[in-house]
Amino acid sequence: MTEDTVRLALIGQVLRRRWRLLAALAVLGGVVGAGASVLLSPGYQTTSSVLLQGPRQADELLTQAEVATSSVVLDRASVTLPWHPSGADLKKQVTASTANGNVVTITASADTAEHAQLLADQVAAQYVKYAGQLATNSGDASVQLAGEQREALRQQVRQATQKIDELAKTTGSDLTVESVQARTQLEGLRSSLDQAIKVLGEADATAGSNNAVAMGNAPAPTGQAAPTPVHFTIGGALLFLIAGVFGHLVAFRRDRRLRHQEQIASALGTGVLALVDVELPPADRAKDKGLLGRVRWLLGIDRPWLLPPVAVPAGAAQRDIRNRRVLEQLDAGARGVLLLVPEDDTSAGTAAERLTETADRMSVPARVCRVSPERPLVPDGDDVTVVVTSPGTRIDWELVDLAAACAEAGREIAGVVVTHPVRPSGRAPAPEAGVPGEAMAGRP
Repeated sequence: MTEDTVRLALIGQVLRRRWRLLAALAVLGGVVGAGASVLLSPGYQTTSSVLLQGPRQADELLTQAEVATSSVVLDRASVTLPWHPSGADLKKQVTASTANGNVVTITASADTAEHAQLLADQVAAQYVKYAGQLATNSGDASVQLAGEQREALRQQVRQATQKIDELAKTTGSDLTVESVQARTQLEGLRSSLDQAIKVLGEADATAGSNNAVAMGNAPAPTGQAAPTPVHFTIGGALLFLIAGVFGHLVAFRRDRRLRHQEQIASALGTGVLALVDVELPPADRAKDKGLLGRVRWLLGIDRPWLLPPVAVPAGAAQRDIRNRRVLEQLDAGARGVLLLVPEDDTSAGTAAERLTETADRMSVPARVCRVSPERPLVPDGDDVTVVVTSPGTRIDWELVDLAAACAEAGREIAGVVVTHPVRPSGRAPAPEAGVPGEAMAGRP
């Protein structure tokens, strides 16, 4: 994994050089989000409220909310709806919750505002009917039990009243111990009588507490409930866009290949002789002409995004001047030049062949040696050794092994030529004003 820090400039580089791919990912994410909204978007929502009369406990309210979304209520509501859904379908579209003041809130979702309003009203109406039926079915036993309780309470009240009358007759106005005790008992009986009357009132209230009333019709929704299909589409596009950027950053962190010429030279223990441009070989150009190549070009992924771009590729004359200057720096003379090229680096091989052609014209012996990146083997000799490679193709240990192989063969690396593959521009670049033809390229 590379130790380079992910900076904002790197994110900007991803956006600039991969904007076509990121745009395609955003469009794909929008399409996926729009498709997901068909299954996940709640559509239109509205609520209907049902008031439960009488005192209610918290657990009883939760039970009533479960009854409102029971299969019996939903099946009855599905029969009354004009589009005739099933009760299982309504189970996904209807929810119920409790609110303060003994109110059960029924929330309905549908594909249109009219369907949502009608669904909420019908579920509320069927729930009120079903709650009334439950109270009626259990009414016989509850009425008999309530009657027995009321009769017992009346007997208690009657006995308390008689006792009070007896105590009132026997108790005089003297403040004796007996009279004080009698009055204390009288007050206790009166408290018992008040408690019995209170229990009777609660029993009467409980007898009429099974009533449920719908609090009007559900309001018609004015718009779709969040998240809407637009939210899904925008969210999917942003999610895929962020995933694309994050994927590039992860690939950058996991890539151990050296991309900068200074890093390549440091791994080889030498300096950089030149940075040369190399046109894509004909085999690679043929690949880019197919359908896959056109798609890669359209998405902008046909070139590595981490490598620095070249605005105008060098012409043949400029490359020849650059190669001649590289050989002049080596001062090989009669010893000759050995160009070491990784065998899987096509661009470096092309650059090395052009260096040998230039060396032949300069009467400098030059030869190319292709070495294996995993197990490099360098031939013996006293000629000047130059490594030709491309950025973004080798990790540091591969270059260190190549330098060790050169040291084992008694060779010292004189420098490294870093290549950069480009596409042909179709015409040679015009020379700058006031600069002769052979001075166009300048020193590397």
